[in-house]
Amino acid sequence: MNPDIRYSIVIPVYNEEAVIGQTYQRLKRVMDLTGEPYELIFVNDGSSDHTTEMIKRFREQDNAVKLISFSRNFGHQIAITAGMDYALGSAVVVIDADLQDPPELILDMIAKWKEGFDVVYAKRTKRKGETFFKKQTARLFYRILSASTDLDIPTDTGDFRLLDRRVCEELKRLPEKNRYVRGLVSWIGFRQTAVEYERDERLAGETKYPLKKMIKLSLDGITSFSFKPIKMATYVGSVIFASGLSYLAVLLLLKGFTESVISGWNLVMVMQLVLSGILLAMMGIIGEYIGRIYDEARDRPLYIVSECHGMMKKNRYVKKVV
Repeated sequence: MNPDIRYSIVIPVYNEEAVIGQTYQRLKRVMDLTGEPYELIFVNDGSSDHTTEMIKRFREQDNAVKLISFSRNFGHQIAITAGMDYALGSAVVVIDADLQDPPELILDMIAKWKEGFDVVYAKRTKRKGETFFKKQTARLFYRILSASTDLDIPTDTGDFRLLDRRVCEELKRLPEKNRYVRGLVSWIGFRQTAVEYERDERLAGETKYPLKKMIKLSLDGITSFSFKPIKMATYVGSVIFASGLSYLAVLLLLKGFTESVISGWNLVMVMQLVLSGILLAMMGIIGEYIGRIYDEARDRPLYIVSECHGMMKKNRYVKKVV
């Protein structure tokens, strides 16, 4: 921790040229109100537009601005992780660059932190500008995750939160590759509380979490904190086995005590298709866990930094430090 920096604001960015200027101005205005030293850490997750050049221009006029650029796109959760790895403040705030999460709420988070809370997360009471499908799938995901694990992961929350320095230090001890940061923060514990807000619609640009990435994040969250999906294979197998025995008993009774003619090629085909589908689904669930085991066994770095601006070299993957 650097005693000269009180707050570190981590902003993961990916092709945000349409909004990054307003994001910087609002964050600067809010953080200046604290009257305490701060740093704005922009983590460039492999942007292909002019986002990087714009952030470099911000830095030319503001030493509080710092930039970490990845060698390629490693993903939102990894960008958050990198920002926290480099952060020097006593408190670290994670906020996206799209301004759906209001920077002004950071002041409320800081107030809660000064009351003694180690984690202050933003809880959405309303989601503006999002489709009915996205709202319902997000709601469903949080409920499934809550039912799948004994861990108390707050519902209707994202990665917008304030973390005390000691929470960040504990996060550094959790090196898993398929990361679900908000779940990891809940797993760590400490004193946590919420501040509520209405989430605005995206100011400009396109969402960086389309359906495919949302599904990936959901799988990371569920498989990282729950073994219930893999146990489901046993439960479903037991039910199918019991159903098969029951059906066999019914057929034997019909054959032995009635004149009924037992036929059922159609039924056999339907049962075969259903059972095959269930077995393949179970194999897919098991495969998800095996794939994550393989990821951990390879022990590759979480990210590779191509250049940094405004901070000390952090690891051997940094090629250029300015």
